[in-house]
Amino acid sequence: MLTLTAVEKSYGRHRVLTGLTLTVRAGELYGFVGRNGAGKTTAMRIALGVTRADAGTVTYGGVPMDDAVRARVGYMPEERGLYPKMTVQGQLTFFAELHGLDRRSAVAASDYWITRLGLEDKAGEALETLSLGNQQRVQLAAALVHDPDVLVLDEPFSGLDPVAVDVMSTVLREEADRGVPVVFSSHQLDLVERLCDRIGILADGQIVAEGSVDELAASSGSQLLVRTTATPDVWVADLPSAGAAAGWAERLPDRDGAVRLRLHGDLDPQDVLRAALAHGEVLDFQHWRPSLTDLYRDVVRSGGDHPGRSDDDRSDDDRPDDDRSDHPGRPDDRLVLSEEEH
Repeated sequence: MLTLTAVEKSYGRHRVLTGLTLTVRAGELYGFVGRNGAGKTTAMRIALGVTRADAGTVTYGGVPMDDAVRARVGYMPEERGLYPKMTVQGQLTFFAELHGLDRRSAVAASDYWITRLGLEDKAGEALETLSLGNQQRVQLAAALVHDPDVLVLDEPFSGLDPVAVDVMSTVLREEADRGVPVVFSSHQLDLVERLCDRIGILADGQIVAEGSVDELAASSGSQLLVRTTATPDVWVADLPSAGAAAGWAERLPDRDGAVRLRLHGDLDPQDVLRAALAHGEVLDFQHWRPSLTDLYRDVVRSGGDHPGRSDDDRSDDDRPDDDRSDHPGRPDDRLVLSEEEH
């Protein structure tokens, strides 16, 4: 079990993480989502010890995240970092040996992941000759080649085609099924919704909503989707206003031209229907189960988000020296793919 407790991090006067607490259980796929600059990358780097927290603790299995524990982690950074002129086989073997595998075991492990990720015909090629999608597969293999006990992956699906997404999704599920805690960040919320057991939404430097999609949907209250011929602003204005004793309706962002409402208190859906019918024909009226995208937007809109630059918005020149690399000792000739490239 990977646990971050009350983690704080600031860059100058800007607070990036403000008491972040989360737990990724054994055998769980945990989706870590938030806007650009929310602090996801900083949290992952702190979990790995690449970036120092100002306060708080990181443990795995109840043990502080020291060098010995860190060696058992598979990490995939957002800023991809591999050796461009080394062959796929050569560098996977090298990374396995760095994690303590003997030469024979390292070669066997690299062979396995090359085959598992569909890279057999690329094994002898230099990384810089591969497509971005295949480089992404190699980066995942580098995180897995030492048979890690926990996986921390920053935007692992970025730049992948649908077939590669399916392959990576299957691999991550297999790792979770064998008991590995897997946490990954992604802006592909439909994929997170489909794949993850639990999801944490990060805003204002802390987890502001957490649970399965069903749990998050249930906590968001009863919702209606209403499509009418009437102007929405007119008929919605007839509904009880916020704080009404008999209940009230909160208008959420519209969806595909239909009005989305969250019901509070004892407001009867039939009251909503009557208000809509009083101004025109009702074309669609249904209870609505929000998607993860809906839930995320609602959480951020309700005050979880705030303006201002954060760690993910900074260029390398902006970041403090201890946060410029994805792990200590990054070689000068490592291939780094910019956010624009993937």
